[in-house]
Amino acid sequence: MKLKQLLSAIEYTAESVPELEICDIVYDSRKAVPGCLFVCLRGASADGHRYAAMAAEKGAAAILAEEPVEAAAPVILTENTRLALALLSAEFFGHPARDLTMIGITGTKGKTTTAFMLRSMLEAAGRKTGVIGTIGVLYGDRLFQTENTTPESYEVQKYLREMADAGCAACVMEVSSIGLRDRRVAGFTFDLGLFTNFSEDHIGGVEHRDMAEYMACKSLLFRMCRTGVINIDDASWQGIVQGHTCALTTYGYGETADLVAHGAELVTTPSFLGVRFSVSGRRNFTADVAIPGKFNVYNALCAIAACSLLDVPDAAMQAGLRAVKVKGRMEPVEMPGDFTLLIDYAHNAVSMESMLKTLRAYHPKRLVCMFGAGGNRPKVRRFEMGEASGRLADLSVITADNSRYENVLDIIKDIKAGMHKTNGEYVTIPDRREAIRWCIENARPGDIVVLAGKGHEDYQEIEGVKHPFDERVVIREILASLKTGDGAE
Repeated sequence: MKLKQLLSAIEYTAESVPELEICDIVYDSRKAVPGCLFVCLRGASADGHRYAAMAAEKGAAAILAEEPVEAAAPVILTENTRLALALLSAEFFGHPARDLTMIGITGTKGKTTTAFMLRSMLEAAGRKTGVIGTIGVLYGDRLFQTENTTPESYEVQKYLREMADAGCAACVMEVSSIGLRDRRVAGFTFDLGLFTNFSEDHIGGVEHRDMAEYMACKSLLFRMCRTGVINIDDASWQGIVQGHTCALTTYGYGETADLVAHGAELVTTPSFLGVRFSVSGRRNFTADVAIPGKFNVYNALCAIAACSLLDVPDAAMQAGLRAVKVKGRMEPVEMPGDFTLLIDYAHNAVSMESMLKTLRAYHPKRLVCMFGAGGNRPKVRRFEMGEASGRLADLSVITADNSRYENVLDIIKDIKAGMHKTNGEYVTIPDRREAIRWCIENARPGDIVVLAGKGHEDYQEIEGVKHPFDERVVIREILASLKTGDGAE
């Protein structure tokens, strides 16, 4: 793409703009290549302006900066390079958001679950849908890991282009407060902006100064979308929509909401663990949601409200919610026995306690929790996790997680120290594969068995090396060996 065409997307000043062909846009000087445009970004720990000369030495055809820099390439100045990167990236990739129904979700909790509910419902309606968020970038059977919930704007536009080219009709994106603050989703308008809830998080350090700034950043989404979908049961909703420029539709348990939930109840069978509720208002039907916990009614309600605006049929919504799986979030795994097996990412005491309390409400015969703890992390986490599982699970199976550079047995010793503060029963199996096998072989009818800690991760880090370890694959291999009577691994 010609440099002049690319720059037409932004306001800038330059002595002259040469007739250059730009092969790519780069904001990390280490990735600079001949013919690229290097964009200088200011970050928490580094300033791209300091690396402009290095990028030019590696062949960058031009430099975009907020202030003059010394570099052996033409320097173009603009007021905000983060905003410019978003606008330039949209132009470079041909504005892919225009080819997709764009749905953005913000909130402190529930973004990932709501995103996967939406994907399941839209695909049940025959609309291929991509997801960008905590678990990564997903469309079709392709999954790409990302460093941030909302990637940098260049990556956002790149993935949107790939989704559109792959035949996606929609994209559901988790939009973090940091992503909004740093203009990562500038350059397009969301068709729908969704708000789940608001509570204290991301305060201090390089994130937000205080709760006021955190809320202000979240509220930006509702000046970047056509219609906002709002949880009016959340006490902060009016602050979130302050200054909004979009139409609003609401959901909640209160009768004043546009979509109202009624009669939530827990549902459990050997093949289904979830919640059932009814809706009225914009739609009228009963939904079974295949994710445990009554709190997931809010996530499902948000997704239903969004789909109602997109003319998704009731039957598709019901089918999507009944079939939804969120990778690594109390994810059910089909098993031959009369017990329930789940995979969950809970890897600290807070998330473990929340998960176990949620599962305890289903009154299992036994609640079995298999978990480990990460190495080279504060030891207090191990004590706390041991104490939480010992107090809330009927049986704990203590094993390895990502031991990193620590000895697994030392980590287990610390977990057991926390366990000993309770009367909880436990077994110790240091090898995680063998621990999973033991859980499967020793499960009883009516048990809920949860494999905690790995979740969506597909590796195990030992001595600084990441070894392939996807618990879904491991389970399939164990079941196959049990079927053939082969006990060896």
